[in-house]
Amino acid sequence: MSQELYRLNKYLSDAGVCSRRAADAAIEAGHVIVNGEVAVMGMKVTSDDMVLFNGKPVSNKSKKEVLIAYNKPAGIVCTAEKREKNNIIDHLNYPERIYPIGRLDKDSTGLILLTNQGDLVNKIMRAVNAHEKEYVVTVDKEITADFIKKMANGVYLDELEVTTRKCHIKKLGPNKFNIILTQGLNRQIRRMCQALGYHVRTLKRVRIMNINLGDLKEDTYRDITPSELKKLKKMLEGSKN
Repeated sequence: MSQELYRLNKYLSDAGVCSRRAADAAIEAGHVIVNGEVAVMGMKVTSDDMVLFNGKPVSNKSKKEVLIAYNKPAGIVCTAEKREKNNIIDHLNYPERIYPIGRLDKDSTGLILLTNQGDLVNKIMRAVNAHEKEYVVTVDKEITADFIKKMANGVYLDELEVTTRKCHIKKLGPNKFNIILTQGLNRQIRRMCQALGYHVRTLKRVRIMNINLGDLKEDTYRDITPSELKKLKKMLEGSKN
C-alpha cells in the first residue's frame, strides 16, 4: 500500500515542531534535512522518511494532543528560541514538545495558549480568520470619550502604515479599559494608545476566542477542558490555515 504524502511544512507543523510559516523559513535556511539531503521548498515526505530539524529527528506519528492555557507573567518572552534566556519553552519546561500560539509581548501578562498541534496554531493565528482576543489595559492618564471613539473606529499606525480594524472597547475606570481585537499587529494596543497620546502601564490578555483566563494564577498553566476544546474546534470550522 502506498504511503500518504505530506507537504514538508505541514509535516513539521503536525509534528509540533513549529508553525508552517516558521517551517518554510527553516527549509529556506537549509535547517531541514530529509533522508540525508537538504530539503527544498514544496517537497513532500512520508511518515517513514528520516526528517531532521536543526539536527534533531522529527516524526508526525501519533502523539498526545496538547493544548494548555498559561498565565504569562511580565518578563517571559513568547519564543522557542534558546538564545533568549527568558524564553517561554524553557521557563515552562513542559514534558511534551510544545510552542506558543502567537505572541504576548515581554512586558504584557495574561493568557497565552501553547500546543503541539500545528494546524490549530495556523487557524487561530491567521488574521483573515478574525478570531477575538480580549484585553484589560491601564494607561497613564484619564480616558476620554474621544479616546474611546477613536480606538473603536480604528487608529492609523505610522510605523506599520496601517489603520487598525474597528473594535469593541469599554471604559472600566478613569484610566482602565477593556478591548476586544480581531487582528494581531505587533504591539498593537500599545501603538494605538501611543498614537492617541497615551502610554500603556499594564496590559493583560484575558480571553482568546472561547478560552478565558479566569482565576488561573500568574505563572501557572492548565489543560484546556474537553468542552472548551470541542467549542474551540467548532469555532475554527471553515478557518483558513
